[in-house]
Amino acid sequence: MKLLITFICIISIEIAKQHRVVSAWSQGGSTITSRGATIQHQRKSDQFRLLPTSSSLFSSTQSNDEDDITINSNNGELERLKKEEQRLSSLLDSIRQQKLAVLRSRPLSIGIVGFGRFGQFIAQSFTKYGNVVGTSRTNYTDVASEMGVKYSLTLESFVLDEDLDVIVLATSIVSFKDTVLDIVPLLEKKIQLKGAGSYPLIVDVASVKEHPRNILLDLLPEECDILCTHPMFGPDSAKNGWRGQTFVYEKTRINKVILDPDFEGQENQLDTSEEHVEGMDRMERFLSIWEEEGCNMIPMACSDHDSYSANSQFITHLVGRILGIQGLKATPIDTTGFQSVLRLIETTNADSFDLFYGLYKYNRNSGYTIGRLRGALDDVVGALLQRDGVVGVFDGGNRKSDDDAK
Repeated sequence: MKLLITFICIISIEIAKQHRVVSAWSQGGSTITSRGATIQHQRKSDQFRLLPTSSSLFSSTQSNDEDDITINSNNGELERLKKEEQRLSSLLDSIRQQKLAVLRSRPLSIGIVGFGRFGQFIAQSFTKYGNVVGTSRTNYTDVASEMGVKYSLTLESFVLDEDLDVIVLATSIVSFKDTVLDIVPLLEKKIQLKGAGSYPLIVDVASVKEHPRNILLDLLPEECDILCTHPMFGPDSAKNGWRGQTFVYEKTRINKVILDPDFEGQENQLDTSEEHVEGMDRMERFLSIWEEEGCNMIPMACSDHDSYSANSQFITHLVGRILGIQGLKATPIDTTGFQSVLRLIETTNADSFDLFYGLYKYNRNSGYTIGRLRGALDDVVGALLQRDGVVGVFDGGNRKSDDDAK
């Protein structure tokens, strides 16, 4: 009997729970309990959440998924997000202005060895952020003067007489080692005259990375910090500015310590000495120039760069040169695809053959790329001949069977 009474009481309580509506309004919101679920209302965000109550003997036939439905009223949410976006944009602009102020408070003195087409191209942007001095085997004094660059007629006066924070080696890949061999004794002489703190940051901008990296580490005085970079653009592809262009770099050595490229962003944890901090600051100032010009900054190990480059930059130049030798020209019925081919021929052949040769000679991955291209050509032509019912070789536009070839 007691069990029956207890059971009836439990049923009565649960029925009351199912039909009771309790409203408790407060400044933060309200809670309404009804039919086995709790609706929470928050005025500030206008959100209503349907939450299940404790288990009920008379549960609804609706599924659990329906019990967990969340009803959102987004009135005002879009406006709030827009205001937050505007606030963050203003904050980013403020930080950028502060960074520019820091850059301009201590402008770098940047020297460029190799004041040819590419050297002049980067010098034009460098002048916005610091003092620029150029030197080359050819006398570019007038050209330099027009863009606000000081020009040194000899490499010796360039190294010894100019107080340079950074020296950018913008020579061809082929002549890179000879240039470094010429500059090393002058750097050593400079330290004898002006002390250990006079060593500049040495930067390479070559299109291959392992080759110059090894040369710089092997030949330069260990006091010289090293930054290996590759601007993946030039005077033609970035004639309208650097924004959106890719800039690859490896922080190679600071304060005699060769850095691990896999620990990008943790360099300051390795050494807290004054020399290391100053070296890192100088390197960051130089990188900030490219960043402020809008480049897409990509830290990458030199070995990884060369692996990627062989199958992107080198094969682009290779195909452009091959098609250029064919003498392809515009026709009255050109497709947009063929127009792209002609642009490829124009841009790749505008660069010097020394650059093309350097991409091949000094990237150990390039030979493999050539082999794959040859194999791919044979496979494609072979598929055409097979479809044509011919098993043999393709010679000058004439199909030859095996018997004809003998």
